[in-house]
Amino acid sequence: MESSARRRLASISRHLLQPPDRILSNGPRPNQLSADSELLERAPVVIGGMVLDIQAIPSEEPRPGTTTPGKVRYVNGGVARNIAECMSKLGTKPFIISVIGADMAGEQLLKYWKSTGLPTEGILKLEGVTTPVVSNVFGCKGESVAAVASVDAVETYLTSGWIDRFHRNLYGAPVVMVDANLPLQTLEFACRMAVGAGVPVWFEPVSVIKSSRIASVANLVACTSPNEAELIAMATILSPQTKFGSINLKEIKGLPVEDLFQTLKPAIVSLFDKGMKLLLITLGSDGLFLCHSRNLNFSRNNSNLNLTSDRFLGQLYQEVNNIYYNHCFAKGSSEFCAFHFPAIHAEVVSVIGAGDCLVGGTLAGICAGLDVARSVAVGVVAAKGAVESKNNVPDKFLVTNIRDEVKEVLSRVKPLLL
Repeated sequence: MESSARRRLASISRHLLQPPDRILSNGPRPNQLSADSELLERAPVVIGGMVLDIQAIPSEEPRPGTTTPGKVRYVNGGVARNIAECMSKLGTKPFIISVIGADMAGEQLLKYWKSTGLPTEGILKLEGVTTPVVSNVFGCKGESVAAVASVDAVETYLTSGWIDRFHRNLYGAPVVMVDANLPLQTLEFACRMAVGAGVPVWFEPVSVIKSSRIASVANLVACTSPNEAELIAMATILSPQTKFGSINLKEIKGLPVEDLFQTLKPAIVSLFDKGMKLLLITLGSDGLFLCHSRNLNFSRNNSNLNLTSDRFLGQLYQEVNNIYYNHCFAKGSSEFCAFHFPAIHAEVVSVIGAGDCLVGGTLAGICAGLDVARSVAVGVVAAKGAVESKNNVPDKFLVTNIRDEVKEVLSRVKPLLL
């Protein structure tokens, strides 16, 4: 009887781990990859949404209740996808794990990804499933006026079983980035797998509503990148006894940078109290706050990366690593330090994708072997490129431009008292 029960359990396990019939192949199965796939195992892993953005750009200010003349464009998007594309254009070759449908939107996203030469094995393609789509309406200055997101496919079909197929990739990664579109069970599974392998996890909140998903993985996350509203939402759900929600975002928008930091500091400290090591708090045109542990060091995780495998990545490291900045400008004797990084002046075309490129640029710098400050400066430069591009990620980056703008950013960094 016991033997029969075990056979039934084994059968159920095999059934759960097998792909459904509607999965369409994007290439060799993970267990069929050749020895060359070892290159993939050393790549950073990005897990989350691939989305087709439908962008409505008016030629005059949109008015409620009527149509407005303008242009409508289809743009490759999604938080995880944008971050991974930005990293790839900075010389890093990320391995993305995501899901799309066998429809027009999915075909466009997959066709572009294949054209980049990046691996597609982690992209789950399903019949009868709608590819995630976000519809954005912009104002005349490039700001987002309204947006509706349909990402049910990620929340339903990006399961722990699919993530587990790529455990070798997670075990060998220098860093794993997860976005908050993931269902809770999958989010927890991916984070536990990475942490169990000694790989740092970067959590991207995506939105105020979805940022609350940090609650189940806070003790597993090393780095996160919220804006002010997401920071307050995360701190509130992690420390409900403290009334962070009383902070009025409209009132603090015009505050001087140091006053804004002091207002947000209790929320920042609450996340550090949960075990996080790095916070990148985005402030839009005011730049960002970087707060991190003084002994934070990604170099051990990057020791298996070969900079000579990508010429651009090697040049990026050499040019940016040679930029001098004051390593001792952190105030106080706390275990943590904090800085304000300014934004670079940009001719705004669209702000969609800027935050994703900030994270992508920072992760690319970390994977190149740069220290945290230089990596974040690369992220600031990448975000500027996104703001000036009609696409979510710029068509290309130039090492010389990055070097000059990183130098400008680092020269204007100011220490803050945490």
